[in-house]
Amino acid sequence: MTRTRQFPAFIVAAAVAMVLATTTTVECFSMHMSAAGKTAVVAGATGYIGKWVVQEANRQGYNTIALVRDKSKVESKQGQAQFGKYFEGAEVVECDVCDPEQLTKTMKEIAEKNGSVDGLISCLASRSGIKKDAFAIDYQATKNFLDAGIEVKAKHFVLLSAFCVKNPWLQFQKAKLKFEAELQNQNELSWTSCRPTAFMKSLSGQYDVIIQGAPFVMFGDGEVTRCNPIAESELAQYLVDSITDESRKNKIINLGGPDEPLTMKKQGEMLFKAVGKEPKFFYAPLWLFDVIIDSLQWVADTFQSEKFENAAELGRIGKYYAVEDMLTTDPSEKFGKITLQDHYNRIAVEGQEYDPYTTMFAKAPASE
Repeated sequence: MTRTRQFPAFIVAAAVAMVLATTTTVECFSMHMSAAGKTAVVAGATGYIGKWVVQEANRQGYNTIALVRDKSKVESKQGQAQFGKYFEGAEVVECDVCDPEQLTKTMKEIAEKNGSVDGLISCLASRSGIKKDAFAIDYQATKNFLDAGIEVKAKHFVLLSAFCVKNPWLQFQKAKLKFEAELQNQNELSWTSCRPTAFMKSLSGQYDVIIQGAPFVMFGDGEVTRCNPIAESELAQYLVDSITDESRKNKIINLGGPDEPLTMKKQGEMLFKAVGKEPKFFYAPLWLFDVIIDSLQWVADTFQSEKFENAAELGRIGKYYAVEDMLTTDPSEKFGKITLQDHYNRIAVEGQEYDPYTTMFAKAPASE
């Protein structure tokens, strides 16, 4: 009779842990080796997602170039506090992407110094979304980046687009679609256009007022729209991975996170749960948007006012996100493991990082 040798449980556990650790180390080493010697250039590097992409590209072993309009923005004390951990290990290059000649010259210098450019990742996006800014940045500056990449024979272009362009009635959506068409119509380099649903941070904009006792503001009955946001770190991973992932080449990809459809009311309940407070809601009627937008547009049309035209567009942007789903349900269009509740639980403990474009009512850190 053959006897089976029994090992103490702690020895088995230790062996399993060693195997898992070794496997993880090998996988990480292989990933970094695959990017070793390759160069990735990130435009819009100081944008909210751009800084995450810089960090991820560097983590994966790319020779990472972060294009910035003004280096002092990242080299000042406040800049170091805001961008330092994201830009560590990357080369910061000052360049105005709105100046095509300067951009092409800079890209040629990068290509000459590094031998080639393997990936271009555009995280360029207009801050306001009004027509003038949208077509200057979401279209023209992004096209400048593409043209400069073609000039230096870059290998792959990754575009951070937006899920909302699927139903375009805003100026920035039209600008993004105009560039997407340019990207598809050229054949000098391969490309991937990623359309994320929403960022985690964009759904925690009310965190700072909630912890002070204010109600969570919703539109309609709080059940009008649904979404499944994606974590910034996992979106950055997806964008950087797209440089070499053959299955994503020359494709437009909608992308959301792992959550099931979340209504705005559900998001509020989750946030209150994370901070340990009883839910308290304020319901804003959707018709308010129409009253405000129509009034502003009337003034704009009557007096040919660009200022009021821009104000009306900002109102339309607000209404869009109050009535349109930002939701992917196809498993192939969901990525990552971080849920919105995970995000809320984390910021309830660590606090929320200040960002001037995604944080409502929060104060900027004092500069020294």
